[in-house]
Amino acid sequence: MSSIHTRGDDAAWDEGRPATSSVPASPAAPTAPVTVDGTRTAPADVDAATERLVTALADADAAGWYGALEVERPWSTHNPHLDGEFARASAIRRYLCRELAGLLRAGARITARASRPQPPFDDPAFFSALDEERVDTRSKKLFLFSPERMALSLDRIGHYTGTPATSFQRHVLFTNYAMHVDAFLERFPDAERPARQGVQMPAFHHRTEDGDGVSLVNIGVGPANAKTATDHVAVLRPDTMIMIGHCGGLRNHQQKGDFVLATGYQRADHVLDEVLPLDVPVVPNHRLNSFLLDALQKAGMTYRLGIVHTTDNRDWEFTQQATLAAMRVSRSVAVDMESATIAANGFRYRVPHATLLCVSDKPLHGSPKLAAGAQEFYEASKRHHLDLALDALEAVRREHPEGLPGQEIRAVDEPLFGGPPDL
Repeated sequence: MSSIHTRGDDAAWDEGRPATSSVPASPAAPTAPVTVDGTRTAPADVDAATERLVTALADADAAGWYGALEVERPWSTHNPHLDGEFARASAIRRYLCRELAGLLRAGARITARASRPQPPFDDPAFFSALDEERVDTRSKKLFLFSPERMALSLDRIGHYTGTPATSFQRHVLFTNYAMHVDAFLERFPDAERPARQGVQMPAFHHRTEDGDGVSLVNIGVGPANAKTATDHVAVLRPDTMIMIGHCGGLRNHQQKGDFVLATGYQRADHVLDEVLPLDVPVVPNHRLNSFLLDALQKAGMTYRLGIVHTTDNRDWEFTQQATLAAMRVSRSVAVDMESATIAANGFRYRVPHATLLCVSDKPLHGSPKLAAGAQEFYEASKRHHLDLALDALEAVRREHPEGLPGQEIRAVDEPLFGGPPDL
């Protein structure tokens, strides 16, 4: 490797500007390894111990090194040793502290240390390390992503959203309309906004001291944008990802303004077919759907449960026969352009996900989306829609403060940090 660059301030890093200083290709390790033995750590000292471990990773990053964690789990017969490398550990500090604290309380022995000098983005080795197909995604690991993949995603989050990755909260909402941004800013007038105009997928953050607030990303329209956004946000390991967008209602008795809570997806978006075969079932997180359903019922909203057909063809009505046949055989109740993509990436990257849509048109029943009536519908629906999602997330915080269980989106032999004791 030629040289590595040190990290500048968050704004410079997240906007992708090159750092102004560099260090030799093989600098000395910045700090000595930090080891904590959970069996010898008093419960009252666990939080401070996890801070020391994560600080060691952050110090390595500041010195131009990737950080590494080595975890010994004495309770595991088959997978007692796990390890992983990290870039920009400060961007997922709360997640790391939560996971490491759980391991220490279970009796793990954890070492944090500098791993290797970080290559610059223009190093060919960096490019090669981004390829997820070169990594066995079912192998035992602490983290799903290589540090190179993590570093690039954190950089691109800043580029696409106009906000640094460190601003993202534990709960992330995705929308395809600016009207939800308006409602979000009315609800949270002090929310952090993009630092510059014209970003492709502007993000807005209602930040809390514990980092369990809500981030809203306007991804725009289409599965390509949905994939791009979730490819990178998944690196932050959010507790939830929820799509709150508009859809075409496919049933006669649906009305504009009715809601659709997805129970499954028909994937006609095509952007992930090569990495996630179509015969792999993708369904929303059951617990998260339960909270959304409770919010709908408490608010007295009209809704339907069912399959959402996600297409990559915004004008599918012009060549409609194949699409109509697919919708009918799947018994879909709604059509959109993003939901299945977000769900598929949520499944791939082990993030609890769900979809709550609002019917904006009825393409099969003589009620297409037309400009004349759009604004009235938007004004009537936007606050209800956002409030339903926020009410559900409040229930998640209350009942699952450490995050929703994720066993159903993990492979049977894939512990990922703590995991169940028998792994």
